[in-house]
Amino acid sequence: MPERSAEEREAARRQREARRGADVPRARLDGNGPRPPTRQPRPPRVPRAPRPQQRHSRAGRVAGLLALLLAAAVIWFLVELFQPFHGSSHGNITVTIPAHTSSGKVGDLLERDGVISSSFFFELRATLAGQRGAIRPGTYHLHLGMSYGSVLGILTTPPPAAKVTELTVTEGRTRHQIDALLREQGVAGSYLAATRHSPQLNPRAYGAPRSVNSLEGFLFPSTYQLVEPISISALVADQLSTFRREFATVGLGYARSKHLTPYEVLIVASMVEAEAQTAGDRPLVASVIYNRLAAGMPLQIDATTRYATGNYTRPLTVSQLNSPSPYNTRIHKGLPPTPIDNPGLASITAAADPARTSFLYFVVKPCGNGEHAFASTYAQFLAYVQQYQVARNSRGGRSPSHC
Repeated sequence: MPERSAEEREAARRQREARRGADVPRARLDGNGPRPPTRQPRPPRVPRAPRPQQRHSRAGRVAGLLALLLAAAVIWFLVELFQPFHGSSHGNITVTIPAHTSSGKVGDLLERDGVISSSFFFELRATLAGQRGAIRPGTYHLHLGMSYGSVLGILTTPPPAAKVTELTVTEGRTRHQIDALLREQGVAGSYLAATRHSPQLNPRAYGAPRSVNSLEGFLFPSTYQLVEPISISALVADQLSTFRREFATVGLGYARSKHLTPYEVLIVASMVEAEAQTAGDRPLVASVIYNRLAAGMPLQIDATTRYATGNYTRPLTVSQLNSPSPYNTRIHKGLPPTPIDNPGLASITAAADPARTSFLYFVVKPCGNGEHAFASTYAQFLAYVQQYQVARNSRGGRSPSHC
């Protein structure tokens, strides 16, 4: 290539500078000399709006995540509530649920003892099953770590009905006679020992003296339903409870006006029970006792001597009739020390409110089927005795009370 001249080189240089001037501002000359170019500020960047397609995609992902979390929470809640994968329980524990305990309190008790894992879920499960009010009080033998359903099944299921037997204690039986009856029936235990005293009834609360050492008179006769095997303590508790309830219905106003205590009314009632065989005779026999007490006469009731001697089937002997026992009302005035049997409500009522009569004597009425003939005078009494003896002799010495 031929070498360029100085003119050509200068022209090329100017062309290059002219090309550079198009991209880079050149310094401008003025009267004060050259001044550096001033950079213009860039306009603020305006954020570009997201594309519609990108916004919808992000919201969908958030909604999907929330749905997954909600589904997981529901599944966990249902698994905790219904426990489909609950393992087997272990260990043994005895839990007592008091009466009138709410399902929430029961749940707290079971959770505290380790029977269930959550009181909240237990109560909710009971609510959904409609069993909140069906939980039964009592003592239960449970396991640790049981499911809510299995615990509710136990706590709401009534126990199998216990086998019950009926035992009838008839009016006028003594403690010794009832004891013998129970022994004949193979009932274990001692009725005599169980009826010496009881925290359920204090005879002194009825006016009994401190010397009284048994519950004779308070052992109310009735028919009792007892769970087998028969418990003597349960029978005595039922008898005393029934006595308190029945005796509370008896009006004692007349007896109090005659200065008799409730305990003395019970003593009179026991004699009425032993002597009267019919409903009509009860208030009449009671009136004889009241009248003799008022007159200061000995009661002369053989049933009291029979109680002292235990002779209920044979004629009383001369020695028994003359016994110094305080129960021998032939020779001792006033009431015997205690009731001589356990009277029923009819005899107690008659003893508290006797008939208003002048009778001082009574004799078995021949062929009266249990009735007595009552007399106000000794002469009338002797006439009734003569009638009785004639009827007795005509029957070969057997009682003529029933014909």
